Amino acid sequence: MGIWRVRHRYRVRRLAGCNDWIEFEGTCAARKILGGQGNSDESDIGMPGRRYTGMSLRLWDPQRERWTIHWLDSRRPGVIGPAVSGGFSQRPDGPFGIFYGDDEIDGRDVRVRYIWSRITEEGARWEQAFSADEGNSWETDWYMDFTRV
Repeated sequence: MGIWRVRHRYRVRRLAGCNDWIEFEGTCAARKILGGQGNSDESDIGMPGRRYTGMSLRLWDPQRERWTIHWLDSRRPGVIGPAVSGGFSQRPDGPFGIFYGDDEIDGRDVRVRYIWSRITEEGARWEQAFSADEGNSWETDWYMDFTRV
């Protein structure tokens, strides 16, 4: 697990035809929990003008052979966001993880997708995308490139 430097690339407005992006730095500290049956991380997200902290809670379900990921952050104290679930597979270019769930943006129901790729001992990429048409098309709105400290 460990400490990571994170380079964020974030679309300014979601599902609005916006092509403006901002980039900023952050950190992430991750650790195993429950004897390796899960993990958690805490992130300092240095978004310009909107810095906040967040936490992921990831739990492994051995019977379903799936991970479930929950998100919570300091912008909404006491609220745990809707979960996404999925898993990892091995591809020719390395491990690849894909996770899906349901959420809401500005009062609209959306599908959410997380992808983990470029996974090595020294780094990884996470990306988040939303779909307003039940997964027929996706708009990626956030990339996070992790580098081990």
